[in-house]
Amino acid sequence: MLYLSENLRKYRCLKNLTQEDVAEFLGITPQSVSKWERSESYPDITLLPALANLFETSIDLLVGMDTIRAEKTRYNIHKKAVAYQRKGDYVSAEKIYRDALLIYPNKPGMILGLASTLALKGDTQEAIELMERGLPISNNERQKSTIRATLCFLYLKAGYEDKASRLASDLPHMRESREVIRPLIRQGLSENEIDDNIKTILYGDGKDIW
Repeated sequence: MLYLSENLRKYRCLKNLTQEDVAEFLGITPQSVSKWERSESYPDITLLPALANLFETSIDLLVGMDTIRAEKTRYNIHKKAVAYQRKGDYVSAEKIYRDALLIYPNKPGMILGLASTLALKGDTQEAIELMERGLPISNNERQKSTIRATLCFLYLKAGYEDKASRLASDLPHMRESREVIRPLIRQGLSENEIDDNIKTILYGDGKDIW
């Protein structure tokens, strides 16, 4: 019932009902409805049909099955694309992400997934543009940390050494940290060394940031 609490509140407000209205319809206390909406407790499963009827929706939508299915679909897209990336088939991974962005044009994971694929493929400028677009709208801090670190090397590869240094200075004290990346930027890496660092950051330890 991951999304039930927020959906109870959303559908109640859409119907212009108070918590007291819902409680009266179900024959329970308003405090119970309040606890449901705050995720402090959940309604008995036998009440779900009545709630769905009251809100004129389905039980699936009430408990968030549409969201769960969409998340699973997006996860499977990433899983398939990353499998291609790990085999070095960046063209197939790129196609998967470009097709996905037609359906999910504003999902940061899809934007940054394509950006990472292009970074691995060597399409530096578009990868930079996509990362700069996707980073501000991502809520995944682990993902953002990895992408920022990758972006440092893409800036360096594109000849934007000042931007690379500034971004590296803002990196947190984490695995992809400023203590690690700033010295590398100052070394004057070759293009192959830059590419190796990008691959290491994105997939070197087998992690999955999507």
